Amino acid sequence: MFDKDLVISILTQIDEALEKILTRAARIRSADDFTDSPSGMETLDSICMLFIAVGEALKNVDKITSGKLLPQYSEIDWTGAIGFRDIIAHHYFDVDAQQVFWICAHEVGPLSATIKKMIRELH
Repeated sequence: MFDKDLVISILTQIDEALEKILTRAARIRSADDFTDSPSGMETLDSICMLFIAVGEALKNVDKITSGKLLPQYSEIDWTGAIGFRDIIAHHYFDVDAQQVFWICAHEVGPLSATIKKMIRELH
């Protein structure tokens, strides 16, 4: 069995990061809102940093739970969520603002809901 308190703590950190992403992305209406101004680029940078933290934390959760927890929540593409971290971290200068915008608009909400569900079910 894994350290449930540690996993809940990490999931809570992930949840907080996802909430920050949602808050920061709320004023972004298109990928151009990221790229057309210095403040937009700062928002893109901050969101990408949070995606790196989320991906790394998900890797840790998967490792701590010996790969058994995440697959129980098949509504999320965990490989994609973790892999996005790798794309940003290793190809930072090639990050596609359109892809980040799409992920913020379509994937972060469902991921956040699932993380909250995981926290509830582990308590």
